[in-house]
Parts: sequence; structure tokens; C-alpha cells
Amino acid sequence: MKLMRTTLLLSLLALPGFSNPLLQYTVPLPWDQIKPEHVVPAVQHHLKQAEARRLAFLAQTDSPTWANSIVARDLIAEDLQRTFSLITHLNGVNSSPALRKEFNVAQPLVNRFLSALALDPAIYARVKAYAATPEAIALTGPHQRYLVVTLDDYRRSGVSLSPADRAKVLELRQELSKLQTQYAQNSLDSLNAVELLVADEADLAGLPLPAKQAAAASAKSKGISGYRFTLQAPSYTPVMAYSENAALREKLYRAQTSIASRPPYDNRPLVTRTLELRRQLAKLLGYANFADYQTELRMAKTGQNVKDFLGDLEAKTRPFFEAEKATLLKSAPDRHGWDTAFYTQKLRQEKFQFGSEELRPYFELDRTLTGMFALVKQLYGIRVTELKNVPVWHPLVRAYCIDDESGTALATFYADFFPRESKRSGAWMNQLLVGENGAPHIGLIVLNATPPNAAGKALLLHREVSTLYHEFGHLLHLALSAGPLRRLNGTSVAWDFVELPSQLMENFTWEKDVLKTFAVHDETGEPLPDALFKKMTDARNFGAGSSQMGQLSRGTLDILLHTDYQPNADYGTPDAYGRQLVQRFSAAKIEPEECPVCNFSHIFAGGYAAGYYSYKWAEVLDADAFTKFKSSGVISREIGDRFRRDVLSQGNSQPAETLFENFMGRKPDPGALLRRNGLVKKN
Repeated sequence: MKLMRTTLLLSLLALPGFSNPLLQYTVPLPWDQIKPEHVVPAVQHHLKQAEARRLAFLAQTDSPTWANSIVARDLIAEDLQRTFSLITHLNGVNSSPALRKEFNVAQPLVNRFLSALALDPAIYARVKAYAATPEAIALTGPHQRYLVVTLDDYRRSGVSLSPADRAKVLELRQELSKLQTQYAQNSLDSLNAVELLVADEADLAGLPLPAKQAAAASAKSKGISGYRFTLQAPSYTPVMAYSENAALREKLYRAQTSIASRPPYDNRPLVTRTLELRRQLAKLLGYANFADYQTELRMAKTGQNVKDFLGDLEAKTRPFFEAEKATLLKSAPDRHGWDTAFYTQKLRQEKFQFGSEELRPYFELDRTLTGMFALVKQLYGIRVTELKNVPVWHPLVRAYCIDDESGTALATFYADFFPRESKRSGAWMNQLLVGENGAPHIGLIVLNATPPNAAGKALLLHREVSTLYHEFGHLLHLALSAGPLRRLNGTSVAWDFVELPSQLMENFTWEKDVLKTFAVHDETGEPLPDALFKKMTDARNFGAGSSQMGQLSRGTLDILLHTDYQPNADYGTPDAYGRQLVQRFSAAKIEPEECPVCNFSHIFAGGYAAGYYSYKWAEVLDADAFTKFKSSGVISREIGDRFRRDVLSQGNSQPAETLFENFMGRKPDPGALLRRNGLVKKN
């Protein structure tokens, strides 16, 4: 075991003159020193180290114990996994041709080793032998839970299959990993390939001033005159909602809905192949379909349960959706997809005299962050402080530390707020280092929010504030995790439970007592007026039926692709099947070139395959859980402490159902989401 515990620093002593920041995991992380040429040598080094640890593990002759069977097994690839998580992150936020090339060399090497490790029958034999010992049988609490989780992982990995079938599983996982990487790269390249230039300001009628200023700044940054629009959300969204130029809306809409659907960035064949390989993998592992494999250990349990859950929500939402659709039809009888957001915004303005842009001056990023950090101090007794002079991967990235009331360090995290061409779209949180037994964690949050204006201030839309709170909720799940085993800490929970802490945080962005702590006008310093707050909350559920149907369309498409869909004439190609299915959830006609599966990165380049339903599933949980806060005055330290104790600190130390019931004192209320969204019939 001595070899397995030898520090990485000691191994470097044998490499005089070799300077590679990825060879040792140092804090603060040396983001500014990592270069593409470091990637492959570092991965090769860690692979060699991991293989040496694997051989040392198998050479043991001592009787199995927790230390030499479970802890030692986890140590085999720990440095490899930590280092590659940094590389993967950089490839997603600071991509370049050089880094992508090195990443594409390294990823198959890492994936093959880790997949083979999970399928190693000799390692499994020792773990299984330990599970039968008196020590293992006597385990309690998180240690017992982790042993169960570990044995479940082995059962589901295919380790008990024949050698030939294990080799096939390894082959399938290798190819799936390559497909996922290519899919993500195609999506980013296709998105970046689109720009729309407008020379005459008259063609921008209706567009809010901040959007025009941003478009002018974007053009200037490229050395051109006029206004430049892209498919990045801060550029695209205002055009769709406000531009009176239907031709402009149409061009951007057609480009956005057909991302990565044509050469040279064509994801259609990748989708077809991915679905086929997932079907093969599920069958090989003994499951009826890939959805059953994915959901087995989640709250949903089966693909059919997911279909039933989404179908029930669709049925209850449809009457409200159809009523909204009829109203929209009156305003835009010949509506297309590029008309939906525009006319919905007009109808909202007419009914409530309110538009989302009115809130932007009140949500300056720095003040919004100050307010969010003040909120979590009140709820959980923690302090968030910005760190200065810390290495980051981009000049606009920030670093923070989180301390408990006692001054104990809980976590460090990085925040990357704004879009750029080297960064993939969307918003997410990642765990970089998960601590245990009180050791601090390291994580990050990433957004693609409205960038700073000419005055250097980022003025956010309310939905961007909500996204910020969402990702910070994930971060809190890591930072406040306090278990003794890192493999059970943080967000390593059932996939349909992981969105509870994040979506719970979103609720606070609708509460007056929260907003009044930071929502002041950027120019006048005046607080958010009561009248504007009332308009905002009155309009909250406007179009809720259509909004929910949009989410249900993605969840339904995902689960049906991984249960019912078959590659034959009855179903057609995945893109054709997607268009046909999504049409029943859409208020507008789906255009022939739209490709719902071509830029669905959650399920083809992320971890949400047969899991997109998790957002709605967890919305039921968060809508229900937030009633506890509401009934105690919203900003309640008592309820915050309970949520921290029963959910945030627990990680995966207990089943998700148990954690929720410990907090609420009962099972989830399925009607909570519909009531919050105003999707219940009024008496």
C-alpha cells in the first residue's frame, strides 16, 4: 500500500527540470500556467501512476479490510480523475484548436483506463470478498451506504459478464465517449459559425437600447461597423422577444434551431449512432432499454415511470397551453417559431404593462452577488468572500471562498459569468475537488449572462439572476456537504434529486424581502418600486402552460428516444422523429430544417441521457420544499439550518427519498408545482 500512498510530489523528484502544472494538484489551482502541450504528458504520467497502483492493489495478500479494499481501490485513479477534470473544464470554457487537439488525444486514453478499471474482475473479487467479512457486515451509516453503492456500480458495470461481453462493453463505452466529444465540438463550432450583420439601425426597431449597444460593441470587437448578432443567448434572446423586424427574427431563429444539422458540423449521424450504441449497451447489461438502465437507482426507478410522470404533467398542463395558444393565434394568425416570443412579449406588455427589460437596471451583477451572498449568510450562517490575485483561466473569471460562522473554510469556487467564442453555451456547476471529514471543497459555476456594457457594468435580466441562483444552489450542495466519504459528498446524488438545491434557490429571486436587499436602479440608486415588483410577480405565470410544455417536450423527446424509438421506417430518422414529436408541444409550426436532436447537448454531450425529466421531477420537490420557507417568513435561519442538516450536508449518504422526507416530514406533494405555476383550475 506504500506505493499507492506515495505522493505525486515525490514522484516529480524523478523528473528534474520537467515543469508541468498538471503533474501535481496544488491549491490554488494553476489555471494560468496550464498550456495545451501539458495535457498529454500529464495524462500519460497519471495513467502510469494509476496502473502501478492497480498492480499494487492486486498484489496484496492481507485479508480484505475497508482500508486495503475500498479506500485503496478509490485511490487507484484519483489523481488521474482530478487532473482530467481540470483539462475537461478548460476544454469547455477556453477551447482552442491546440487544446482541442490534445484533449482529443488524451480523452480516449483516460476513458479506456477508467472503463477497464470498472470492469476489472480481480478488483471486483476483492471488493466482494471484503463485503462478506464481519467488518463489512457491521458497517453502519455512510460507510454501509457507500459499500452498497459500490456493489451496485459493479453489478451495473458488466463486470460479471463473460470476457468477450466485457470487451464489448468497453468498446461501446469508448465509442460513446468519442461521439459525445465530437457532438459537443460540432455544437460549439456550428454556433460560432453564425453571425448576422445589420448596417442600418432602422432595421432594429423595437430592440432595447442595451441589446443594440451590445450588438454595436460586438461588431466593433471584430473590426466592422454596424451591429453584429450571434446565437449566444444575450445576443439572440432580445431579438426574438423585441425586434419588430420579422426577417431578422427569422434568420436568427432558423440558424438557432438548425445548429449542428449540416456539414461540416453535422450531429445527425452522431445522434443515430449514439442511440444505437446505447441500445446495445443496455441489452448487453440486461436492461430492456437505456432508460431503464439510467433510472434504476434514481427516484423514478424505470423509464416507464418517467413516461407516466411526464404524461400526467402534459395532460394537466395541456388545457392551459391550448388556451394560451388560442390567444397567441389571435395576435399572430400566421405565426412561425420566430413569432412566438415576440408576440408573447407583446401580450404580456398589454396585459400587465410589463416587459422583462424593465428590470435590467435593477440587477447589476456585483450588487446581485452581494445580495445572494447576504441571503445564504442569513439562511445558513456562511460567509462568501472574493479572493484577489488568484490564478484564473480568463481575466473576467472570479474566485471566492466560503467560510462557516466559526471561520472554518468550507469551499473555494470560481465563477465564469460571460459568453465568449471559446466557451460552450449554457450554464453549469462542476465539482473539482470534493473534500471529506471537514476538508474544504473546490467547485465552479459557469453562466453565459449579459456581458458588461461600455461602463463596465453587467446588467442582468431576471431570468439570468434566476440562473445565477440556480447554479449557486448546486455549489452550496458541494460547499455544505459534510460527510466522511468524498465519494458520497456534494452532488453525487440521484440524478432526479440533484436539481432540488439549485431549483430551490430560484424561488428566492421572486421574494420581495430578498430583492429589496440588492435590487436598486443602476443610475438613480432608487430601490425596485413596489409597483414594478407587483407587475413582475403578477406576470410570473403568464404563459406558464407554454413554458411548461416546452420543458415537457424536451423531457419527453429524451425519454422516448431511449425507450420507444427504433431506427426503422415507422419512426424515421431521429431528427424527423424529433420534429414530429415536438410539434405537439409547440404553439407554432415546426420548420422542416429544425433539428431538435442536433443541439440537445444535455442528453448527447452531457449526463442527462434519459434524465432530462429530472428538471421537472425536481421542480415538484423544490416547489414543495419551498413551502417550508414560505410558511416561516421566507428568510428563515431555522428552516435554512434544517435544509442544510437534512439535505445539503448529506450528499448521497442516504437515499434521496429519505433525505426529502427527513426535511419535509412527509412524502412529496405532486400538486405543489402546478399550484406554484398557476396551472390549476380555479373554482
